[in-house]
Amino acid sequence: MLCPCCSQQTYDNCCRPIHLNAKNARLPEQLMRARYCAHVLNNTAFVIETYHSSCHAEQDAQAIEESIHSEWVKLEVLDAPAPEAEEGFVEFKAYFMEEGQQHCLHERSRFVMESQQWRYIDGIMPEEMVDPRLNQTIANTKIGRNDPCLCGSGKKFKKCCG
Repeated sequence: MLCPCCSQQTYDNCCRPIHLNAKNARLPEQLMRARYCAHVLNNTAFVIETYHSSCHAEQDAQAIEESIHSEWVKLEVLDAPAPEAEEGFVEFKAYFMEEGQQHCLHERSRFVMESQQWRYIDGIMPEEMVDPRLNQTIANTKIGRNDPCLCGSGKKFKKCCG
C-alpha cells in the first residue's frame, strides 16, 4: 500500500516506522508527513504524542480527535529546508473534504527537538491563504481547530483565540 502522506513510497517504508517510534523521524518533514498520515489513519495517539510538551496536547485530546476525523485527501510539501540547530520548518498544503467541498490547510509548521525527538510546536498560515469560511457572519461561522484564527494573527484558531 502506498503511504497516505503522498511520498510515493510504501507505508511500511515511509510513515509506519515513525508511527511505531516517533524518534525514527530524523527530519521535521518526516515527522510532518507521519502526522498527516496519522490523520488519514485516525491515529490520534500519535498526533498527541508528537506535539511539543509546551502545547499540552493531551488536554485537547477530544478536539484533536475531532479534527483528525476529517476526510483527508492529499498532502503537498512545498518547502522543507534543512533544520538549523534544534529547529526546523515545513510548509505544506493538506487537502480535506468537508460538506462535499474540498478545502486546503496551508501552513508553515515549526518543529523543535525535544528529548532527542522532533516535535510539532506551532505553525502559521501564509497571508495569501484566505479560507472562504472567514467571509461569513460570526453567527454562521463554524471554526475548526485547524482553521486560521479570525483575529488575523496567521496562527491556527486552536493556537490563538481557540
